[in-house]
This record gives sequence, C-alpha cells and structure tokens, in this order.
Amino acid sequence: MSTTSTAGRQRRTYGYWRRPLSAGLRTVSTLGTLLIFLTLITTVVVFMFTNSYGISLGVFFVGAVAVFLIVKTDKHGYTLGQRLLARVAWWRTRSSGAHLYRSGVLGRIPWGTAALPGLAASTHLYESVDSWDRPFAVVHMRGFDYYTVVLRADPDGAALVDEEVVDQWVANWGAWLAGAGNEQGLISAAVTVETAPDSGQRLRQRVRGIVADDAPDFAKAMMEEVASDWPTGSTRLNCYIALTFASSTAGRSKDTPAVLRSLASRLPGFTASLSAGTGAGPVVPMAGAQLCELMRVAYDPKVVGPLDDLASEQTGHELRWADVGPTATEAAWGHYRHDSAVSVTWSMPKPPAGVVTNDVLRPLLAPHPDLPRKRVTMLFRPIDAANTAWIVESDKRNADVRASGNRPPARALMEKRIADRVAEEESRGAGLVDFGVLVTATLEAEDLEDDTDLARRVRESTDLVQHLAGQARVSLRPVYGSQDSAFAASLPLGLVLPTMLRVPTELRRMM
Repeated sequence: MSTTSTAGRQRRTYGYWRRPLSAGLRTVSTLGTLLIFLTLITTVVVFMFTNSYGISLGVFFVGAVAVFLIVKTDKHGYTLGQRLLARVAWWRTRSSGAHLYRSGVLGRIPWGTAALPGLAASTHLYESVDSWDRPFAVVHMRGFDYYTVVLRADPDGAALVDEEVVDQWVANWGAWLAGAGNEQGLISAAVTVETAPDSGQRLRQRVRGIVADDAPDFAKAMMEEVASDWPTGSTRLNCYIALTFASSTAGRSKDTPAVLRSLASRLPGFTASLSAGTGAGPVVPMAGAQLCELMRVAYDPKVVGPLDDLASEQTGHELRWADVGPTATEAAWGHYRHDSAVSVTWSMPKPPAGVVTNDVLRPLLAPHPDLPRKRVTMLFRPIDAANTAWIVESDKRNADVRASGNRPPARALMEKRIADRVAEEESRGAGLVDFGVLVTATLEAEDLEDDTDLARRVRESTDLVQHLAGQARVSLRPVYGSQDSAFAASLPLGLVLPTMLRVPTELRRMM
C-alpha cells in the first residue's frame, strides 16, 4: 500500500499481488526443471545401455516435447500442457454425456426432483437459529464435509463519502481478511455482487401496503404511478458473503448438529465484525427460503416475477432445496445453457499488475445496460499465520535465486523487490490470502433466434466484459470447457474449487 498525490491530497494505492514462485532454473518452474534434468539423465542412461543414437535421440525428443508443454505459456500464464489437458477433459465429458443434465419427473434424476447439478449436486440445506434468535441457512457439501453460511449485505456505497472514510473501510476489510486466517475451521470466503433487472413486484406490494384507505385520490394516483413506472428499466443490486467452514469447526466432533450449534454461537460475531466499518452495511444471515429463491432465480431468471409476487404475500413460496435446480442444462465449450437463460463465465488467471485505487472495480461491479444480469464473485482463501510465514519466506528465497547472476532479467528484479516488500509486511503482522475473481453474464434464451445469434451475443458479451475488465485493471479469460462448474462456483454456495481438482495442490504449485 502506498499514497499518491491527487489534487492536493494523498490518495492510497494498493498492489504487490503476486503468485508465489516455485524454485527452478531461472524462470522455469520446479516441475519443468525436474523434467529437464530427468530428460538429460534418461537420455544418457539409454545411450549407455543401448549404444544407439536413434533411440537416445527419440528419448530426448519425447522429453523435450514434455518440457515444452510445461514451460511454454500464453499471455494468461497457462501452459500448453494445461490447455491440452483441458481439451482432453472436455472431449471425455462430451463423450460420456456428462455435459447434459435433465431433472424432474421426466429427467434422469432417479428421485424425480430438480436438484442442483454438477459440483453442487451433493449439497444439502439445513436451518438453525443463532444466538441473536435469527434464522440462518447452512449449505452442507456432503462429499467434502464443508458447511457454508450465506450472509446478505447492504453496502453503503462510496458516493458522497470522504476519501478518508473509504480508506478506513478498505483497511478494516483487509484486517478482517487477515484475521480470517486465524478463525477455527474457516477455509474460504466469497463476496458476490449481483446486478439484475428489478421486476417491480415488491415495490408495488410495498406501496399498496402503506397507502391509507382515507388518503386523497390524487395522492393514491401519484403513488400508483410511481409504483408502476419507477421499476421500469431499474436494476436490483444484491451483495452476498459466503463463509465456508470445515467440519472441524465444532472441535473433534463432525456430526451436523454439533457444527450447527458452533455456527449459531459464532455467527453474531461474524456479522458484527463485517458490519463495523468495512463498508458492507448491515449484514444479516439468509434464511433457507431466501437461499432457495436465490438459487432458483439464478438457474431460471424467468421465475423472478412470480417469486416476487409470492414473497410479498403472507404465505410466501414453498421451494425446497431439492427443487431449486434447473430442469435442463447443456454445457458447451464457451457457454452454459440452463433453463430459460444462457450464461458465460470468465475467470481471473493472474493478479492485476501494478497498483490500483480503492474504486478500481467500480466499472466491473456497476450495472450496465448491455449486461442486465451480471454476477461478480471474489473468492478468498485465508491462510493461517503458521503457513503464511513459510510461504512468504520460501517465495522470497526463490525470488532471490532467480534474480541472482551477472545479468538477471528486469522481471526477476521486479519480482524480487515485490517479494521483499511482502516479506517485510508479513513480519509486521500482515496476513496472506489467496484470491480470485469470477464474472458471469446471463442472457435470456428467448431473445436468441438461433445458434448463430447465440454465438454473436456471446462474442459481444465477451468483448464488453473484457472492456470493463480492462477499465478495472483485471485480466479475464473465459473458463473454456468448465462453464457449468464455473457458473456454480460464482454462486454463493461456498464451493472451494482447489480442493475439488484432481491434480494435487503440491503438484500445481510446482507448475
């Protein structure tokens, strides 16, 4: 963090995000370095036993191709091997028919319900009451024994707010993330900012409920006109915070009732800390009915009007967690079709370069007329204090090695300066957090004429999102071959993607 002078005042800037380096030869990763030495050693050994130049050259060629696939990267930092594996995985998915999903009484789900598809298929919803007598919902991912609590926030916004107050919000939010690494069982936090068209049903019901029967006819007509015309073209902005805990939250016991009791006692502390000075505004836990409605609308936006009508009534809707999923989905290489909509999801492959100000994400988060339904999810994985020191020191050593020598490249010198700065801040008590960004844009399927029109709209949405991301100093790329999984991860369900990958974390760090 630093300050810059703007119009006679100091404005804070933020930066020095980086992906920890792996030890290796110059800019080559650990895995690439191991393959280089393995190729050379294998070639020499084969020649010693066979005394054949042809076989030795063949072994060397195979090893060189493997090294090239791991070392050669594109502009997003992905290697050719990773892109090739994505293509192979996508081919296997289509061959097995796993990209298709059908539910309901005529679907492929054995029990005839409309459960959530893909990564969220193993989730189950529980409800409980916290220490402040507030109902809250808990999403249990049974395959990994994770429990997610979803909170709803009402951000204050930075309009007409002094710069000093905004800086304090950012500092408090950073302190909250740093302290999250010391929270028992907390393994992930996700902040979702969603913009969607407002149906106006809730406003109309609210106006009808507050208008007195003996009010003047002119006042009644004016209020009716406001309720009828005001929602036209307006946008609803929703903010959610998903906190994911491991089953060890309740100590050694791993049964669900013990976890729910532990979360019920700790939830008031989380909501109070988030509401106090982070800019999140009032933070309250979401009940089961609200979370069911959120998932139902995400997969089928056309039901938002009827659900708003039911929510305004005394009875409300009767959605169950087993029925909030779509009835039909089809994942393509670059988009995801689900019920009445088509969505495209982009991810942030690498952290922003340089420094930014506190309002850098405003173009990406703000409503846009050409993207009426958009969702931006920021994923955070707090790292505990014990591992933070080890990761920072290891990264500093690797950066020092890469910057050593007679003529080190300029990028290596810059990485060394950043690693030294991070190590200095960590020694002063700063925390370490892994973070990522997912952006999902949803189009209504009824506005699409055919596959050609769909391809055109997807291309236009990609260009627009890339433009907004450029203004926000964020690099985005479509999540090719995994659009269905990325769509589910952008929802406030608490999916921890790194733990769901088949490639071990240790091997990914070496690449």
